[in-house]
Amino acid sequence: MPKVSKSSASSHLVVPGLTESHGEDINGWNVSLAADDKDLDLAPLFKGAPNNLCRASHLGYVIKGKFGVRKADGTEEIYEAGDAFVIEPGHTPLSFAGGEYVAFTSSEDAKWQAAVMMPNMPQFAKDQGVELPEDLAMPS
Repeated sequence: MPKVSKSSASSHLVVPGLTESHGEDINGWNVSLAADDKDLDLAPLFKGAPNNLCRASHLGYVIKGKFGVRKADGTEEIYEAGDAFVIEPGHTPLSFAGGEYVAFTSSEDAKWQAAVMMPNMPQFAKDQGVELPEDLAMPS
């Protein structure tokens, strides 16, 4: 049976001072091991998506600290260490310093998510005062 760890993951998104995520597509699912360095509203990363919201569903488990989402109606769901979660489409993520979690997203939705988020990453990082590593820096 397939498995993934930070070291065996095929994709690595490491932005010092912001976030670290290691992911792998396994049998139609993207498994992401994530750790956040700051308390942040990540909504700006979804600029350009329909209604500027994530369309994906996610399943997950918070290992340490907390993780959350803001739903389309403005309400927030905060998940803490030990919580398993199911997130429906129509949200934006909230990160918390020290939070670590595992998220499961369909591979198709994970590809869509990356296509929306990555073009917004340079401006978002700049707004946070964080310099992107060269492999993530995109021309303006």
